[in-house]
Amino acid sequence: MVFDFFRSRAVADVPEQKASATGKVVAWQTGGRVAWSPRDAVSLTRSGFSGNPVGFRSVKLIAEAAAALPLVLQDAERRFEAHPLLALIKRPNPGQGRAELLEALFAQLLLSGNAYVEAVAGESGPPLELHVLRSDRMSVVPGADGWPVAYDYAVGGKTHRFDASGPISPICHIKSFHPQDDHYGFSPMQAAAMALDVHTAASRWSKSLLDNAARPSGAIVYRGQEGQSQLSNDQYDRLVSEIETNHSGARNAGRPMLLEGGLDWKPMGFSPSDMEFQKTKEAAAREIALAFGVPPMLLGIQGDATYANYQEANRAFYRLTVLPLATRVAAGLADWLGAHTGEDLILTPDLDQVSALSAERDAQWARVSGADFLSAAEKRRMLGLPALAEEGADG
Repeated sequence: MVFDFFRSRAVADVPEQKASATGKVVAWQTGGRVAWSPRDAVSLTRSGFSGNPVGFRSVKLIAEAAAALPLVLQDAERRFEAHPLLALIKRPNPGQGRAELLEALFAQLLLSGNAYVEAVAGESGPPLELHVLRSDRMSVVPGADGWPVAYDYAVGGKTHRFDASGPISPICHIKSFHPQDDHYGFSPMQAAAMALDVHTAASRWSKSLLDNAARPSGAIVYRGQEGQSQLSNDQYDRLVSEIETNHSGARNAGRPMLLEGGLDWKPMGFSPSDMEFQKTKEAAAREIALAFGVPPMLLGIQGDATYANYQEANRAFYRLTVLPLATRVAAGLADWLGAHTGEDLILTPDLDQVSALSAERDAQWARVSGADFLSAAEKRRMLGLPALAEEGADG
């Protein structure tokens, strides 16, 4: 009993410490949790377009190239040299020309997967003006059958409703394919969201490295006299303050450090993970370009050898990315505008005037022209040209 009494006193004098047996494991697992940026259209536009050079250049490259494509308007009988719809597209509204309107239209489609065009209708005939509306402000109002019956445009605390229940909608909604949404499209920016986060984080890491004199941190080793291995609180605070004041930031890069009192500086070299960081950033940049369909070579991204030369990459860019996008958008506009005029019209890019595809078009013209077994009408159809009036029912 006596020994038990002293044993209990000895245990009671020890400060009590409670800790979970799995605490270290839990802390280790949650310490490296990935933090992704928000996936809504506004946040993705801010981080992926306004704050990322690869995303910005990809969207600008596609939108500007698609907006610059020459368009031809035709029906089943003829190609129009002059038409009210061509004049409308050339000057859609007092504040924008053709290039500005189409570039905004393509950019909205790339950034959010949705593009909305408003028609300011007159008493009859084609619309008087066309305006591209911001996708992040527009919402679809579905009816009882699930189809859109209206569009709400919210700005400045106010909402304007466009009635789309009639035979002709005042809003042309062009959207990309979304496998899990019936009313809204899926944007390339959403597919590239993870790569955008990685690329942005790598850029921030590079900026931090530059702020630290463009080299990784070193270690200050204290070798005290008479067995001392730790600095006092005052000495530690003074050392930290001196380093932050005189040796931190790009302004103090290369400034010599005066160490005293047993202090020694041990520089640290780049670790293998540091050396791989730049490769990680380049891989993320290639993934962003891949999501948008832009050959990395056109963006100046190093290490990509998919195409033999710049001309081949540019041809693939137009053939696989720009033309499909421009053709789909032009077809949607033609159907919508044709409903206003009561005409069955075809609006399509003029491939004969695309310089990047000149070699392909020359070869196609040569093949069609040399096909003696085809009639003139058949040749025109193969080249995407309307039939001549004097050909009649030939072919």
